[in-house]
Amino acid sequence: MARLAKKGRKILPVAIEGRIIAKSFWGKAWCDNLESYSDYETRMPRGRTYVRNGSVVDLQIGAGKVTALVCGTEMYQIDIRIRALSKPRWRSVIGACAGKIDSVVDLLQGRLSPAILETLARRGTGLFPEPAEIDLECSCPDWATMCKHVAAALYGVGARLDDQPELFFALRKVDQTELLAGAGAVGLVKPKAGRGAKLVDKDKLASVFGIDLDDDDGEPPARRLGRKR
Repeated sequence: MARLAKKGRKILPVAIEGRIIAKSFWGKAWCDNLESYSDYETRMPRGRTYVRNGSVVDLQIGAGKVTALVCGTEMYQIDIRIRALSKPRWRSVIGACAGKIDSVVDLLQGRLSPAILETLARRGTGLFPEPAEIDLECSCPDWATMCKHVAAALYGVGARLDDQPELFFALRKVDQTELLAGAGAVGLVKPKAGRGAKLVDKDKLASVFGIDLDDDDGEPPARRLGRKR
């Protein structure tokens, strides 16, 4: 690890305090999702042991991928690829959350209603990946796709999401701001037919600024906006 650091690699180990791997909504939901699949259940316990004892000495999370170094008998390289969330599924989640998430802070900290949290974490229709969407590789000689080193790295992702929940959306290749209550809902500006310029809808502008934009007297809009009442 020291040699890698000298070569300029930024080392990001996973450090677990106590036995609880993840405490936040995003971290716990990530781990709970993995544990819910029978494909993984036999290897996940060994992964918990490895991540708790500090064996995940480096964990990097990017768009659709996780890379890690896990210390076992030797140092093993883990590469995990996670497919982007499908557009239909993402649109379905956006629709279910419409008008119910007010800020990015609330979203990332999991300060949402139980119904919305359940929607986000629901197996099969929520935001979390299924086994078929995850490709796993480890440089160890274990024949199993889900070896203990891979399991440790996956648990490490849950721990990392406690501190950096925004990485979850990068991993799934979606923009979390699209879940906000006001995203795309304002609609004050619309394109003018046949031209690239944009016009403000008169009725909506009047309601926003509390001004009268009637055209009955033929007076230019600029003059009416400055008129004293």
